[in-house]
Amino acid sequence: MQTSTRGGLVALSLSMLLAALGTSIANVGLPSLAHAFGASFQAVQWVVLAYLLAITAVIVSAGRLGDRLGRRRLLLAGLLVFALACAGCAAAPTLSWLIGARACQGLGAAIMMAMTLGMVGDTVTKANTGRVMGLLGTMSALGTAMGPSVGGVLLSLWSWRALFLIGLPLAGVAAALAYRYLPADANAREASPGDTLWAPLRDAPLRAGLVMSVLVSAVIMATFVVGPFYLSRGLGLDPASMGLAMAVGPTVAAVTGVPAGYLTDHLGSQRLTLVGLSVMLCGALLLSQASGLGVYLAALIVLTAGYSLFQAANNTAVMSDIQATRRGTVSGLLNLSRNMGLIFGASALGAVFAHTTPDVSHAAPQTVAAGLHATFAMAAGLILLAILVKVLVWRDQGAKHSAFKN
Repeated sequence: MQTSTRGGLVALSLSMLLAALGTSIANVGLPSLAHAFGASFQAVQWVVLAYLLAITAVIVSAGRLGDRLGRRRLLLAGLLVFALACAGCAAAPTLSWLIGARACQGLGAAIMMAMTLGMVGDTVTKANTGRVMGLLGTMSALGTAMGPSVGGVLLSLWSWRALFLIGLPLAGVAAALAYRYLPADANAREASPGDTLWAPLRDAPLRAGLVMSVLVSAVIMATFVVGPFYLSRGLGLDPASMGLAMAVGPTVAAVTGVPAGYLTDHLGSQRLTLVGLSVMLCGALLLSQASGLGVYLAALIVLTAGYSLFQAANNTAVMSDIQATRRGTVSGLLNLSRNMGLIFGASALGAVFAHTTPDVSHAAPQTVAAGLHATFAMAAGLILLAILVKVLVWRDQGAKHSAFKN
C-alpha cells in the first residue's frame, strides 16, 4: 500500500474516531456540568442531544454538498468547524453557550462522517473497499467505547473543559493528514436537473440497504437502553461491574470490524450481509432467553459480531455500486439511516421494555428479565424483517441479471 494511501486512510479513520468520540465523551461529564452551571439533568442533557440532533439534521445535506463542491474540500471544512467548536465548548461561560457550541460541533461531525464514507472509493480500489469499511467501523466503535474511559481520566486530572479541548489537536492532525494525502478534488460541479435526492433512492438495492441499516441499528441500540437495567436490576451488578459488562459490545465491534471487512472482500458483500444478519438473529434469540451473566455476555458477543459483519458488508454493497458523483449523498443517507435506527431502537424497543416492566425501580429480577426477553424477541422480529428485505432484493437482482443475459 502506498504512503499516500496509508496517510489518507489515517485521516479518514481519525475523522470517524473523532465524530464517534464526540458522541460518547460528553455523557460522563453531565454530573460535572450540572454542578458547574447549577443546572438540572434535563438541562445539561441538551449538551448530548444538541450534538446528535445537529448530525441527524444536516448529514444528508452535507453529503450532497460534498458531491458538488468536492469531498476533500468539505472534509477539511468539517474538521475546521469541529476544531473551532471544540475550542468554543471548552471556553463556554454559560450552559447555553456550551449547547450552541455542541450543535456547531455536531455540524462538523456530520460533515466528517458523510465525507469519510464517501471518500473510501476515492482513496482505495474497489477490491479493498470492504476492509476499509471494516476499519472505519472499528474506528467508530473505538470512539464510542473510549468516550467514557477517556472522559473519566480527563475529568479526574483537569475539569469538564478538557472533555472538549482534547478534540482540538486531534482534529488538527486529521486536517493536516487529509490535506497532505487525500486525493485532490475535481472542479466544483453544478447540479444537473436529474441530480436530486430521489434519484439515488430510485435504486432498489440502496433502499434495501438503508432499510436494513435502520432495523439493525435499532436492535443494537436496545442493548444500550435495556442492558443496564438487566445488569443492575436483574442481575444485581454494582456500577463498576456493569460498566465492564457494557464495554463488551463496543470492544467486540472494535476487534471484529477489520476481519469483517477482509471477509467481505473475499466472500462478497451480498453473501456476507445475509451471514451477518443470520448471526445477529442467533444473538437476539439468545438474548430473548438469556438467564445469568454468562449467557447474556455470550449472546451480546454473538449479536455484536454479526453487526460488524453486516455493517462492513452492507456499507460495501451500497457504496461500491454508486456513481462517484453521488458517493457523498449516499454516505449521508447511510449515516442518517443509522441515526434513525438508534432513535427508533431507543423509543420503540425501549417502549416494549417499559410496557413489560412498568415500575423498573422496584421490579423483581424476574420481571426485569421478562422485559429483556420481550424486547429481544421483538428485536429478533426486526432482524427477520431485514433478512426478508435482503432476500427479496437479491432475488430481484438475480432475476434481472438472468433476463439481461438471455
